[in-house]
Amino acid sequence: MSMPAALRRRLEYAGPPIFSYGFRPFFLGGALWAALAVLLWLPQYFGEISLPTAFDPLDWHIHEMIYGYVGAVSAGFLLTAIPNWTGRLPINGYPLAGLFALWLAGRVAILGSAIWGAWLAAAVDVAFLVLLAAAVLREIVAGNNKRNLRILVLLGVLIAGNIMFHLEAIRYGSAEYGTRLAIAAIVALISLVGGRIVPSFTHNWLTRSNPGRLPASFSRFDAIAIGGSVIALVSWIVFPQSVISGAMLIIAGLLQAVRLLRWAGDRTLADRLVLVLHVAYAFVPVGFLLLGAAILRPADWPVSAGLHAWMTGAAGLMTLAVMTRASLAHTGCKLVASRPTQLIYFCALVAALARIFAAFVPSSALLHIAAFAWVLAFGGFAAVYGPLLMGRAPAWAERA
Repeated sequence: MSMPAALRRRLEYAGPPIFSYGFRPFFLGGALWAALAVLLWLPQYFGEISLPTAFDPLDWHIHEMIYGYVGAVSAGFLLTAIPNWTGRLPINGYPLAGLFALWLAGRVAILGSAIWGAWLAAAVDVAFLVLLAAAVLREIVAGNNKRNLRILVLLGVLIAGNIMFHLEAIRYGSAEYGTRLAIAAIVALISLVGGRIVPSFTHNWLTRSNPGRLPASFSRFDAIAIGGSVIALVSWIVFPQSVISGAMLIIAGLLQAVRLLRWAGDRTLADRLVLVLHVAYAFVPVGFLLLGAAILRPADWPVSAGLHAWMTGAAGLMTLAVMTRASLAHTGCKLVASRPTQLIYFCALVAALARIFAAFVPSSALLHIAAFAWVLAFGGFAAVYGPLLMGRAPAWAERA
């Protein structure tokens, strides 16, 4: 029997393992940047250093966490998931290396934008997401997998947000709509993709290891929860201080909380790889509720608590959960959360909780704890998983 062409072309790849699959460079590079950017941010916040960026310190921090780190992890996830969705070959070798180099160039361009100009930095930075979107569109269309075009819509919103972020920062000195657009796109992406993988992985593990109550299948309620969340997010983008927006965010948070409870997360305590997905997703409804409360009762509830519940909690912990699981699965390792992996999750959780509490009780100690835990989490991922991502042969090569 002749070998399938797709497998043969995979086996013919003779380059470094790091560029054999999209998750490898982008997960490792994204984790390193997440740690380094926070190490640079805290001294900026306390006025101890100054970076040669055209952004003000807060905008630089926001941009690099959203469009730098989350952009990289999104690229790694999409370039890994889409071949599974479409049955096509993964992008690897020189095209993947070139795309990663463009992401890295964007980080350097933004960091030194006060030297070579904000417009040039913006062009380099935006070009990465545009090229990524073009690659995603090509693969989805070529694979006749139109049901996943909704992912491209969210990626398009992220691109629009990045463009708006740069325009606002250059013209007005601060970015507001670009920030809210990006955060909304990320929350919607977690709601959409998380709503697929969390119950799916939970179902698979429970079926094998803990028979009994299973996660509820996707139903009209899930569609209502997602739709209600998107409407609330759009309202918040346009009218961030409106009482109506606040009420809609609260409703969306309650819907998302019920949605999470339907996934049987309480039965996954024995498998940390699955449990962490539920813990990460819990920050989605928490973020909706905290932000809604901040709009309705601004004197008592800080806006930053809800935003950091979404970004430090949901985005930070969910991306780590996906990165660890995908790295193990696609390098032929057992799907088991080792002690170092569990420590990574714990540090990310501490970072999220400390940063949320710091919004209520302004404290340099809490900010340092959050930053230190964040650096440990993402630096820990790079230390533990870096050797796998850089040196271990692709899983398909070991099976050949």
